[in-house]
Amino acid sequence: MAPNLLLLVNAAATWFMVGLIWFVQIVHYPLFSAVGERGYTAYQIQHMNLTGAVVGPPMVIEALTALWLALSPPPQAARWEMPLGLGLLVVIWIATAAWSVPRHSVLAQGFDADAHAALVVSNWLRTILWTARGGLIGLCLWRGLNA
Repeated sequence: MAPNLLLLVNAAATWFMVGLIWFVQIVHYPLFSAVGERGYTAYQIQHMNLTGAVVGPPMVIEALTALWLALSPPPQAARWEMPLGLGLLVVIWIATAAWSVPRHSVLAQGFDADAHAALVVSNWLRTILWTARGGLIGLCLWRGLNA
């Protein structure tokens, strides 16, 4: 795949995730506390199933293209940019596995205010890192358009 096309695919997946993570951080996760105890467990389980279907494909596409770009960067990328972008993504995936998934598992047993608060706070790391990735990829695209 041509480096610039690969960069565009990566940018599309990354910016989809940037928009989604900001929506989740500002709107979706804070509203978990408003669902109510009676229906919360069913809500959380459905949330986890539906969210996986929405975020899974772009996350996999982003990861595969980020790896490819780190191994074969586009000409307009500084030598460190694509490896840094991949590194940010690795931290995002680790944070997801280490913090987000376990807290969602706790919440699947019923609403837990401490787990909910920890989920909202810990999700800021993913929000910031995905935003940084979006900026990095945007900068590289901008450079390519102005070359």
